[in-house]
Amino acid sequence: MTYDVDEIRTRFPALARTEGGRTVAYLDGPAGTQVPRAVIEAMAGHLRTGTSNHGGAFAASREVDALEGSARAAAADLLGASDDEVVFGPNMTTLTFAVSRALGAGWGPGDEVVVTRLDHDANVTPWVLAARDAGASVRVADFDVEDGRLDVDHLVSLLGPRTRLVAVTHASNALGTIPPVQEIVDLAHSFGALTYVDAVHYAPHGSIDVAALDTDFLACSPYKFYGPHSGVLYGKAEHLETVTPYKVVPAPDTGPGRWETGTASFEALAGIEAAVDHLASLGEGDDRRAALVDAYRAIGRHERSLAVRFLAGVAELPHVRVHGITDAPEERTPTFGVEVEGLAARRVAESLAERAIYVWDGHYYAVGVMDHLGVSDGGGLTRIGFVHYSTPDEVDRVLQALADLR
Repeated sequence: MTYDVDEIRTRFPALARTEGGRTVAYLDGPAGTQVPRAVIEAMAGHLRTGTSNHGGAFAASREVDALEGSARAAAADLLGASDDEVVFGPNMTTLTFAVSRALGAGWGPGDEVVVTRLDHDANVTPWVLAARDAGASVRVADFDVEDGRLDVDHLVSLLGPRTRLVAVTHASNALGTIPPVQEIVDLAHSFGALTYVDAVHYAPHGSIDVAALDTDFLACSPYKFYGPHSGVLYGKAEHLETVTPYKVVPAPDTGPGRWETGTASFEALAGIEAAVDHLASLGEGDDRRAALVDAYRAIGRHERSLAVRFLAGVAELPHVRVHGITDAPEERTPTFGVEVEGLAARRVAESLAERAIYVWDGHYYAVGVMDHLGVSDGGGLTRIGFVHYSTPDEVDRVLQALADLR
């Protein structure tokens, strides 16, 4: 199947936006991607037809029940999970707080939790607060400031018989680093610890297989992979059934529903299913899961070519520094934290915006990353992120814009 980025872009109405006669280059995907028409229509279609709530004795309610089931099946296909291992929520952060509070209720003095400085704060602070409330301690694994790689040896040195959980990112939303998550999960399990993987930044770029990874929990955000603002949590069925969540009395006592607080955004569920189907349409296979795996292979090839092009171009710009991995595109996503000599990150972002190039600046909630790099006081970094609808021309546009900031 040919990867046709021009055809893919026609599916996204927002990508036709222009400013000052220029087509906007949305290079802020790590903060949230644009959505294809199919997602917009799925969400609007659900609301247009008539929404309801669960358990009613009428057609609209039965349709909502069916929608929840089909959305759960789609998310399960995306993650390589079973339907009964998928939990929906308003966002990844809220879901992570829910799990941290429930798991933390079983911790006590002397217990330890390991987090990393490479992570988004949504996979740090929930565990820090849960450990504080339980009287447990938190140990922090470092990363190499020179290349952005997680220091696995340091992480291993932090593990012990009282380690209860290891929280790690599948990919850094600040530097693009993809840590050896499989190795980390295996190491954590060898010490009897649970694992919680933040796949928010990884999900748009790589295929996830929770069964092969064997992680206990994994969370991601559909709005980062072309869907609506919402959150998805994977948990091994044994944990979802045996760990006690904080919930209201009428909530189910079994299954994912016991973790889903309040009424779901049913239009968001329709959008999640449509987003997964969009991704699957980019690949081939006997079923949706196989098509998704194939699609991510194609996406990976396309995005690596963009990363190689960007890294080659930025290497010719002595006034621009890329923080993170520059010698192994396969070990990173095409997300780049850059620093331009003599300019604050916000000023760089403003300059690019004047050319209809949208990028992010600041810490993007990767507070530990910025502190460890020593750039927090200067306003953090400028983040340039390419996704599956980005083009070589957009790479060249941002390179030229950076060159002109010399």
